[in-house]
Amino acid sequence: MHVLIVEDEKSLHDEVRQFLLESQYLVDSAHTYGEASEKIFVNSYDFVLLDLGLPGGDGLDLLREARRNDQQEASFIILTARGALDDRIKGLDLGADDYLPKPFSLLELQSRMQAIMRRKFGLKRQEITFGSGFSMDVSGRVLRQGDQEVALTKKEFDLLHYLVLHKNRVLTRLQLGEHLWGNVLEDDSDSNYIDVHIKNIRKKLSAFAPTDFLETVRGIGYRVTE
Repeated sequence: MHVLIVEDEKSLHDEVRQFLLESQYLVDSAHTYGEASEKIFVNSYDFVLLDLGLPGGDGLDLLREARRNDQQEASFIILTARGALDDRIKGLDLGADDYLPKPFSLLELQSRMQAIMRRKFGLKRQEITFGSGFSMDVSGRVLRQGDQEVALTKKEFDLLHYLVLHKNRVLTRLQLGEHLWGNVLEDDSDSNYIDVHIKNIRKKLSAFAPTDFLETVRGIGYRVTE
């Protein structure tokens, strides 16, 4: 998952960043309104952790700008010392997905992020089933087919997880690169490493069951079907 931390307080930023990196998230950072605005416009994020009091502008204006520019895929969690009820209401009305006042527990932050993902993708628990009897334990980062574990590398697990979350939707190589590695790929020739990962995933999964559910959409990208 690709996360943008928008926070100008260095100690808090560093603490959150390190925690998320250790939890296998891909993390970008912005410390001012202008820097955050540029990154949100250029990149695709799964989460934006947004402080309201920013150098150069107000976080609520940044949230308003992002939603106006149709940055709909990102889930926004407001992280702020402001405790006024009207700030919370404004943030939620503008499209924030959650609100966490400072100081907060990093484990609670992770729990809220996981809850948002479950709501967003209609999941009732942290285990996803798909394909020919495969099940993915998201928190434990384990893939199984029946009672057998399928060994995947970190990148292979992240790629398959992202495809499974967006079941029945075609994802381009550009989208996969942005969300999983933060790379903006200019053309398909630069994204051969994604094709290589898909090939390796298919090979490993096919040792346990058919992989017809993992489709190549020629000239576009990949899709996991029901």
